[in-house]
Amino acid sequence: QVQLEESGPGLVKPSQTLSLTCTVSGGSITSDYYYWSWIRQPPGKGLEWMGAIAYDGTTYGSPSLKSHGSIARNTSKNHFSLHPSSVTPEDTAVYYCASEYGFRGYDSWGQGTQVTVSS
Repeated sequence: QVQLEESGPGLVKPSQTLSLTCTVSGGSITSDYYYWSWIRQPPGKGLEWMGAIAYDGTTYGSPSLKSHGSIARNTSKNHFSLHPSSVTPEDTAVYYCASEYGFRGYDSWGQGTQVTVSS
């Protein structure tokens, strides 16, 4: 089973671009049929899927992320990243990364990283 670990800035100012990284160990992000997702949970709310990048580099995004942000990967470092742009305080949340084999449900999660958007 793979292990995932998120990293990020913790605090960002409104209108900035947020950069979060998920480092994967125990497996490769290019392994066939694996999908690597970003999911967030704002305070007092449920989980919200942000987007994913597939083993072959195909990206999938929520309407929000498609309009202002991106997902990328670095295969040499075996990590993938999330870059929402023009963040607002509503982007304050715990951000998680997760792995999934063939859309069969998430099998591994990171511990989550808190992001606060505030001036």
